[in-house]
Amino acid sequence: MFDDLAMMPARDMVGLFRNRKLSPVEATQAALKRIAAFDETYNAFLLTDPERALADAAAAEARWMAAKPLGAIDGVPSTIKEVVLSKHWPTRRGSLTTDADQECSVDAPCVARMREQGAVFLGKTNSPEFGWKGVTDSPLAGITRNPWNAERAAGGSSGGAAVAAALGFGALHIGNDAAGSVRIPAAFCGIFAHKPTFGQVPAYPWEARTSLAHFGPMTRTVADAALMLNVVSRPDWRDWFALPYSGEDFLHGLDDGIKGKKIAFSRTLGFAPCDPEVLALVERAVDALAGLGAIIEECDPNIGNPRQLIEDLWNTGLAYAVDGVAEDRRHLLEPGLVECASRAAGLSAVDRARAELQREEMGRTMADFHRNYDLLITPQMPLAAFEAGKLTPPGSNMDGWLDWSPYTYPFNLTHQPAASVPCGLTASGLPVAMQVVGPKYADALVLRAARAYEAVHPFAMPDAQR
Repeated sequence: MFDDLAMMPARDMVGLFRNRKLSPVEATQAALKRIAAFDETYNAFLLTDPERALADAAAAEARWMAAKPLGAIDGVPSTIKEVVLSKHWPTRRGSLTTDADQECSVDAPCVARMREQGAVFLGKTNSPEFGWKGVTDSPLAGITRNPWNAERAAGGSSGGAAVAAALGFGALHIGNDAAGSVRIPAAFCGIFAHKPTFGQVPAYPWEARTSLAHFGPMTRTVADAALMLNVVSRPDWRDWFALPYSGEDFLHGLDDGIKGKKIAFSRTLGFAPCDPEVLALVERAVDALAGLGAIIEECDPNIGNPRQLIEDLWNTGLAYAVDGVAEDRRHLLEPGLVECASRAAGLSAVDRARAELQREEMGRTMADFHRNYDLLITPQMPLAAFEAGKLTPPGSNMDGWLDWSPYTYPFNLTHQPAASVPCGLTASGLPVAMQVVGPKYADALVLRAARAYEAVHPFAMPDAQR
């Protein structure tokens, strides 16, 4: 069924591990072989650790042979976004200002939960410096390139994870998203990503963009994302923003379909223009959902344009990050990051309080909107991937990356679950995605809608080229 073992979904791997028809060592070797063959071109990783990965895979193999797996993902090759804390490996945050010899003795909650259930971590995937922008290049790691066309951007800030997923460099990938950072690269790279309800996946340590950040799965299939969410949503005492653990099984009912569900379709969210070719593919996907029995109505949620609101909150967080860098190392920071941080200097405490009240009103508007609609669908990105190494599309006259990602950050502001669902390719062969948004806590329904579409339109993955 699969031309390459490395492209096999995690759920299928686990089934074969259980039946002793596949070894975690074989699965890990296949992923490492793909990395060795292709990552020089695409640059998905800041670091890999084949020796440790193979040792962990051998331990998983022994557990499966003894019918004593650690959990639901024991032996599955996986990756960690570089900005996320992990034992054994430094967390450089894409920056020359950080210490390569730092202590590496703590796992972030999502890493800890996956490690407890036997995940085999291959390495850490690239992110821009301090995750500050929607593309993945950094002074430390260089440019991460799109798996469909290496001259195009992978998106960010979880760009390395998206490329790793698309090219079979592991099956399960940890990303985080404070303004679009799992959904932007998922859309550009043609994979699935789910930004859970805020607090659904515990996080530690928090930083100044705390209430915007969501940690979530990046995978090649919806079922793998649901499987991974079952693991990473388990509780961790270190996160005092975390939701009470419900024990919900996100695989349960995943294939129940969306017949009778009332779905709003907004082409622009009321303020965001979209490329006609991209929009046509999203409209075709919405028609497919209607064909599956969903009740589709065209409707904008009337949230206004939150561009300035997200920028004020975002730049305040970057200012805090820059403030934590020693004075004698600040010259090593990327100039664009420093510029964004400097824009927060003129914001007062009153400005920040006003922004939070505006955000509250926006959240209330969306809560009211979802009294009438089970889900909302928008384009995920208004354009396909543009030239790698650029912050904005050449010739666009845009001020920054927030200008070309208008559909993502509204739902960080409102804490809602949202998924990037691949829905076709442009004439030039670049992926397009629709975004499926649910009310807070409706992660299972978002996943179910994404799976309903995937079942009739399976997601295509790229053919890697050296």
